[in-house]
Amino acid sequence: MKLSDRIQSVEESGTVKFSSLLQKLRKQGKEIISFAIGEPEYETPGIVIESTKNALDRHKTRYGPAEGMPELRQELAKTYEGYDADNIIVSNGSKHSLYLIFQVICDPCDEVIIPRPCWTSFPQQVRLAGGKPVFADTNKSHQLDCEEIEKAITPKTKAILINTPNNPTGAVYPKTDLEKIARISSEHDLYIISDEAYDFFIYDGLKNESIFEFREIRDRVIITKSFSKSYNMTGFRVGYVAAHKNIVKAMSKCQGHCTGNVCTFAQYGALAALSLDGDVISQWQAELEKKRDIAYGYASKLFHCIRPQGAFYLFPDISNYLKNGETSEDFAADLLEKTGVAVVPGEAFGMAGHVRICYAVPENMLRKGFEKIAEAL
Repeated sequence: MKLSDRIQSVEESGTVKFSSLLQKLRKQGKEIISFAIGEPEYETPGIVIESTKNALDRHKTRYGPAEGMPELRQELAKTYEGYDADNIIVSNGSKHSLYLIFQVICDPCDEVIIPRPCWTSFPQQVRLAGGKPVFADTNKSHQLDCEEIEKAITPKTKAILINTPNNPTGAVYPKTDLEKIARISSEHDLYIISDEAYDFFIYDGLKNESIFEFREIRDRVIITKSFSKSYNMTGFRVGYVAAHKNIVKAMSKCQGHCTGNVCTFAQYGALAALSLDGDVISQWQAELEKKRDIAYGYASKLFHCIRPQGAFYLFPDISNYLKNGETSEDFAADLLEKTGVAVVPGEAFGMAGHVRICYAVPENMLRKGFEKIAEAL
């Protein structure tokens, strides 16, 4: 029996694959230092846990609206000028948000422009919707090349996808480039999908800029965010989209057939997260900025590496260490075998000759892991 062409065109998630491998190695008793999984080390806030428990105690375990709990949507809408609950849909994390987005905007063979390197799931989500990912390489500093993006537009182009702060590079896009993207989308009648999952984690005193700030294009802007990274709620699987009401309505129709509502009691935990003291988030940000500096200090002595401005990743160029015919996957596998340090090959993000290193780990493990890498090299 033949499987669908669509599923056969989709690659396995490069990061999810590593998660399974690391669990297997640890069960075998091997000491692993993981720089591979993009998950903050911090505990889920107590206020989130308590609110979730209270929801269970109050038997909040029934079906809810497909678009999400009204109270949660109303609270999220306050972040967006002029929006109300009807502009928000709650999803099962950002991956599910993206799946829904492409299902409702893409017809077969529609093209979505994705700056590269990019998060591993972006092109696969487009393919799952029957669309075609079209890549536009970023410049040497991992910033948007707006000219390349505009050159990539064809009559089949439906959307431009941006991700700032960026996974895997940590690049933060300035307002001047977002303004160019806004102009391009307006002139060519395109949607803009903006993945802002890491918007809490921006360093060096930079301001968080969002494409949403350009009022004249809000009818074509689709913002996706997640509670996973921002509030250390990775296992809760709660994310959301802010967009024009027509887009949200279409996504809700799709979600009604895919999953129905997001886990009811998890949404109560998400609602509590929104009341978290801002000082706690600022502390996380400061600690991650310190770890960024430590990680970059090590990496810049070993590799050519652009200093990231946000998120919690480095994306160094390791090509000088590759022998003829070797790939980043070979490098990562060899490193894991020799040192027990796990990194993700750049091929997972569309760029060979690089690896992604997550520095959101305890500081002692961060230093130990880099010292093992240095010794091996």
